[in-house]
Amino acid sequence: MSQRVVAITGGYGALGRAVVEAAQARGLSVAVIGRTPPRESNPDVFEINGVDLTDATQARNAIDAVAAHYDRLDALLNIAGGFVWSPVEGDDDEFDRMHALNVKTTLNASRAALPHLKASPEGRIVNIGANGAIKAGHGMGAYAASKAGVHRLTEALAEELKSTSVTVNAVLPSIIDTAANRADMPDADPAKWVAPADLAAVILFLASPEARAVTGALIPVTGRV
Repeated sequence: MSQRVVAITGGYGALGRAVVEAAQARGLSVAVIGRTPPRESNPDVFEINGVDLTDATQARNAIDAVAAHYDRLDALLNIAGGFVWSPVEGDDDEFDRMHALNVKTTLNASRAALPHLKASPEGRIVNIGANGAIKAGHGMGAYAASKAGVHRLTEALAEELKSTSVTVNAVLPSIIDTAANRADMPDADPAKWVAPADLAAVILFLASPEARAVTGALIPVTGRV
């Protein structure tokens, strides 16, 4: 198989679906790793469901299954994650949950993918950070702290891998134009937000061989907010 293989965690959400569609349009072979099955399966995608990426063993088994199915793995797109609005004086459980959903999933999937990515001539990891983790606002403590962890993890892993073919970068979106965000913020102007397709294009550039000179970057993708 000659085309590049990308594994996408969290591929069934609004951003994940946009990335899957864009990856297929570029002729890439796509695997989606998800916790719950989609409403409709994609026959052109290798799907692995029921995976809890906060568990290192499950993450490793899923990534190994992708590499075995396609006989290679060239890029890991860590889209799986979560968001909660919670004041710092709120529930401690929210900090633990955000750390697990955003940092642990990224860490476990990346560790599992590294042996396969190092075997690729152009291995790539692309993480999802957050512009809101640069300066956290009210109610953003748990989420911003976890995404800041993703930022630092991205930078550290990129440094560790500079002697290999693998690059590690993160995109830092602001508000993404999704149905859920429109429902939550009915008075906002979604034209100023980031379209999932536009964010997907940046992610897939970072996952491409052409981005070989970029590593350890935290790239803001903030629309017109």
